[in-house]
Amino acid sequence: MASNDGSTGRGSTPSSTAGSPTEETALSPTHAPGPSRSQSSYERIGGQGGSSFLQTLIHLLKGNIGTGLLGLPLAVRNAGLVLGPLSLLVMGVVAVHCMHILVKCSHHLSGRLSKPYLDYGEAFQFGMENVSFLRSRSIWGRRVVNLFLIVTQLGFCCVYFVFLSDNIKQVVEAANSTTMNCQNNQTSVLVPSFDSRLYMLCLLPFIILLVFTRNLKYLAPLSLLANLVMCVSLVLIYVYSIMNIKYPISLPYFGNARDYSLFFGTAIFAFEGIGVVLPLENKMQKPQHFNTVLYLGMFIVTFLYISLGTVGYVCFGNAIGGSITLNLPSCWLYQAVKLLYSFGIFITYALQFYVAAEILVPEAVGRMPARFGLAVDLAARTLMVVFTCVLAILIPELDLVISLVGSVSSSFLALIFPPVLQIFTYHNEGLPAWVVAKNGLITLFGLVGFVAGTYITIEEIVIRNGSRSNSTVLHYP
Repeated sequence: MASNDGSTGRGSTPSSTAGSPTEETALSPTHAPGPSRSQSSYERIGGQGGSSFLQTLIHLLKGNIGTGLLGLPLAVRNAGLVLGPLSLLVMGVVAVHCMHILVKCSHHLSGRLSKPYLDYGEAFQFGMENVSFLRSRSIWGRRVVNLFLIVTQLGFCCVYFVFLSDNIKQVVEAANSTTMNCQNNQTSVLVPSFDSRLYMLCLLPFIILLVFTRNLKYLAPLSLLANLVMCVSLVLIYVYSIMNIKYPISLPYFGNARDYSLFFGTAIFAFEGIGVVLPLENKMQKPQHFNTVLYLGMFIVTFLYISLGTVGYVCFGNAIGGSITLNLPSCWLYQAVKLLYSFGIFITYALQFYVAAEILVPEAVGRMPARFGLAVDLAARTLMVVFTCVLAILIPELDLVISLVGSVSSSFLALIFPPVLQIFTYHNEGLPAWVVAKNGLITLFGLVGFVAGTYITIEEIVIRNGSRSNSTVLHYP
């Protein structure tokens, strides 16, 4: 990867500034002892047949916009009307910086090892090999990163189960009183239906059939359609929220510390698109332009997060749900929005599931005789989907599932591993003290968020499940 100034990775341009070096020049291969292979000389996998600038930008946006975006109004409520947007901005800046670190380290290690490409786990493994006392255990670096990737992707799938069941349940319950009038946000009569967990069980066979599609190219037309309907849905959500802001606005500027922990989990869940960064950079026609794609794409993402989170909270106030779609009025237009966005999430399930399946399914198939390969493949996929469904049934609270996945796994992938990887990668090349200190602060921020967010979220899950079991039974029509 090339930096914006075009000097990083070229091995020939010394720093021209006096005094303290910038992070880019401090980490440039020109500071490494001994000869090193020019990072611009090895061939990328993308080449002329790779993704264009616009295609890469679209893929980056797709990888960062999903259910997490719809949960951000509740996250802003947990942090406060002022602290929430400011925290999203800071988190966005830190997340983008960590993405940049990951790509830079992967590129540096690839050049040194003469490899065309390193994935996240391989980059961490080879980074650990630079540290003498970690070299013999470097394989565990890749295994740990892959474990968190699996947890994150299957966590997304759990969120999708809860999201689909909540939205479909709401549409069904309001069907008899749904009208063409979108001015009133309340329906006159709601018909109670099944518990949301039964909706998850009803969705289970359809999702199993969906993931039996082992080649994603067959889902490409549906994926394109899903992206289009999700974009239309987001526009309608924005329009409704902006048009229905109630004045004067009297919402708290700052939340309490407990709720801020929930904010952290939801926010980092939304920003956790770091898993798509290396594949996108590698498959660009001109990877030297990836920095521009990254900064432009994440600027758009951060703007969407802050704007929808703030506007949604201001519109619906303390009544905001785990997904802003649950607050939309029960008229046909916005019922259609819920269903269309649900269709998009349904198709996205297969895309998120694919990452975990590519790691786990070959392991299962490889342990069985070849003649059972297809059966084992399908059985493994079925068990993985059932596993995500069971977890969603155990925690049928959308906001808490999002916060838990964000706190447990996304915090490591997005905030903790990248700065640690940078220290490992440049361990023998003289890292400036301020870079080590900066990376230490980012890692500490991620660890504190992980501990506090996980603890508070699990505590809230126990409280809500206890209250649900004491006061709620399954309702049958």
